[in-house]
Amino acid sequence: MFVLELMYTAPLEQIDEALPRHAEWLRGQFEAGAFLAAGRKVPREGGVILVAGADRAAVEALVATDPFVREGLTEYRITEFVATVTAPALEGYRERLPA
Repeated sequence: MFVLELMYTAPLEQIDEALPRHAEWLRGQFEAGAFLAAGRKVPREGGVILVAGADRAAVEALVATDPFVREGLTEYRITEFVATVTAPALEGYRERLPA
């Protein structure tokens, strides 16, 4: 599993102008089953996305398709973790530690 941390590198006016394109991209990823949750940071300096499945290379390729990235408005920090404990609603995403 991965935590994607978005850090805005452009003024909020530019972020707001690109937001509809980014939101459409997010919807597509939710429909594809790649994303579990997404939202803005507080204070509004970026966002966070929780990603299930994919390997790191696939996640990096996916991030590169975000309109915020393509338009040079944000940077991503990608953190991989093994979700060994989950809420009951996320049991299907529970992982085992590598042997």
